[in-house]
Amino acid sequence: MAGKPKLHYTKGRGKMESIRWLLAAAGVEFEEEFIETKEDLEKLRNDGVLLFQQVPMVEIDGMRMVQTRAILSYLAAKYNLYGKDLKERAWIDMYVEGTTDLMGMIMYLPFQPADTKEKNLALIIERATTRYFPVYEKALKDHGQDYLVGNKLSWADVHLLEAILMAEECKPDVLSAFPLLQAFKGRISNIPTIKKFLQPGSQRKPPTDEKFVAVVRKIFNI
Repeated sequence: MAGKPKLHYTKGRGKMESIRWLLAAAGVEFEEEFIETKEDLEKLRNDGVLLFQQVPMVEIDGMRMVQTRAILSYLAAKYNLYGKDLKERAWIDMYVEGTTDLMGMIMYLPFQPADTKEKNLALIIERATTRYFPVYEKALKDHGQDYLVGNKLSWADVHLLEAILMAEECKPDVLSAFPLLQAFKGRISNIPTIKKFLQPGSQRKPPTDEKFVAVVRKIFNI
């Protein structure tokens, strides 16, 4: 039997968190080897296991995969979360790119200077409520199904739920104008594998705080 996927990253969310989400949604158990010091990262680089000398890196199926998007699309295809044909895959990709853009803004907020944080937080809320969430609200309305693409769970649904929960950490009532997204959040959160991942004690990581920002700056020399 093949071993569990092994994830190499820091102890925080960052770019690995969406990978954790997708594996958890697929019901796949995984191991984590944390990079806690600059030396840990240098060892991986010196061992030649990082294709572009960057993490995240996932050991799976005899490969050492890097580049977040490549890892996620491989997992989505492997675990049947990537639609039934090329057109569905294209829609999943478009929806995922949208949530990736929004989550990227949120992900980098803790690393920004204190004097710009308030302005950037306001921009995140504005983008979430005028550019991104209206698209998904309309998609659910037009599609008339429980899921964004086809009539089964896909990577796009998992990614959207992750983005919704991150946005709610910025502003708890961010979904107030989006009733279909509120219902979507409830449905997807209750899928057994996802529900398990949302419970305390899972491998889901907490929001990034100042202490963790300091650790990341030290490891990556930023």
